[in-house]
Amino acid sequence: MAFASSDYDVIVAGGGPAGATVATLTADAGHRVLLVERSPEPAFKVGESLMPACYWILGRMGVLDQMKTSAFPKKYSVQFYGPDGTGFSPFYFQDTDPHECSQTWQVRRSEFDQMLLDNAAGKGVEVRRGVTLKDVSFDGDGDGDGDGGRLTGVEVEDAGDSSGRSTLGSKVFVDATGQSAFLARKLGLVDTEPRLKNVAFYTHYDGARFDDGIDAGATLILHTAEKKSWFWFIPQPGGRVSVGVVGSVGHMIEGRVADPETVFAEELEHCAALQPRLEGARRVEKMRAIRDFSYRSSRISGPGWVLAGDAYGFIDPIYSTGVFLALASGEMAADAINDALAGGDLSAERLGAFEDRYREGLDALKKLVYAYYDPRFSFAKFVKRYPHLRDELVDMLVGNVYRKPVDRMVAALDEVFAGEPTPAGA
Repeated sequence: MAFASSDYDVIVAGGGPAGATVATLTADAGHRVLLVERSPEPAFKVGESLMPACYWILGRMGVLDQMKTSAFPKKYSVQFYGPDGTGFSPFYFQDTDPHECSQTWQVRRSEFDQMLLDNAAGKGVEVRRGVTLKDVSFDGDGDGDGDGGRLTGVEVEDAGDSSGRSTLGSKVFVDATGQSAFLARKLGLVDTEPRLKNVAFYTHYDGARFDDGIDAGATLILHTAEKKSWFWFIPQPGGRVSVGVVGSVGHMIEGRVADPETVFAEELEHCAALQPRLEGARRVEKMRAIRDFSYRSSRISGPGWVLAGDAYGFIDPIYSTGVFLALASGEMAADAINDALAGGDLSAERLGAFEDRYREGLDALKKLVYAYYDPRFSFAKFVKRYPHLRDELVDMLVGNVYRKPVDRMVAALDEVFAGEPTPAGA
């Protein structure tokens, strides 16, 4: 099927939460927007646990009512388990903000992502599945480094179109291709975080044991005995649960049989708190593996282009930051694009006007990630040492890094680890 046009105001590559957000909010501003997604059908993905701070962006996009009536389990808290199997007191999100925004959801990503794309289409976005981004084109110096070269279009291939590739023009191109990070890798912008090179093995179960009442939909984070890996336990619709194990490449793969099922089973033997929850449960998805290397691009924009979500950077999933950061960067990128188009200024500076603000929140969350992986850190010890910061800690777990100040929390983390580098393998 031919595209509706050969020239657009905004072309977005990637149909995940970041891409859907940018597309929806730029179309809402009256722009002609095309979103291309290479997967022909909704795909199974991790990143199933939302942070409460997603509420405000989902509301702006117009999907809150759908979320409220969905079958997605309600999430009110997160609970951490130590290496001896002891559970710390749950962090209830409503403790710092007794508003409906403090309740969020555990989602099946194939359904959630499709909901966002359907909503985008309803806002006027031309959504095309089964279309793969093959290349981008620049004018001027041709590399988009800000010295005169502007990204002016894309080359795509439609799996359902026998005519081959199509060349499409755009005023602004948004790379929301996730960890493929198409444009950042093409331009050599990606820097891998040396301290967070992890791998995850994950699957779904039926028949697992959940907690009762308000805790039934909680995210559980469970350390293994020697703190060399950790498991997530994320309730899913229909009584299903997503379970995954994360550890460094050195621990999970090197020197052992790197079969995901074997490694998963061996790590489960060292997780006392998780074993009874999965006793008698039946695995209903194949065991999958994903490289979990944290990385960041050296810049978020160039003339005529913007990066959003994981296409800009990715941090470890311990605090379920992925979808929130995708939505937040998508919202900020959309606002910058709308301003740039209105002002007729498609420079890197104008399109990336949100970069400092976005990085500030991302960096705050990354410090908390580093703390979790340091064997000297525990939430109980931290709260005991800084009882006055418990609310700010909850705010960070909520994702309120762009709505509330968390500078005291960040300073305390710096103080805890001052002069003490995170151990290798974290």
